Amino acid sequence: MILPKSIRDAHRWQPGTEFVVEELPDGIMLRPLKPFAPSHLEYVAGSLRYTGKAKTVAQMDEAIRTEVKRRHARGRY
Repeated sequence: MILPKSIRDAHRWQPGTEFVVEELPDGIMLRPLKPFAPSHLEYVAGSLRYTGKAKTVAQMDEAIRTEVKRRHARGRY
C-alpha cells in the first residue's frame, strides 16, 4: 500500500513502516505496528532457569533434531 508523502511526513512514518490493519464498520484503520523494545540476551537469559550440568552444543543440536522429528511425526510441521 502506498501512502501519500504528506501523510507519512505528518506522522513521521518512514518507508517500510509496518501497520496493523483493523476492520471497522465503515472502513479500515491503519495503525503503525509497535515492535518490541530491543533487548539483549543478558537481560533475559536469567529467566531461563536451569540447574543441571551444562549441555554441550552437540547435545543441544541432538535435542532439537529429536523434537523436530517428534513434531513432524505429529503433523505439526
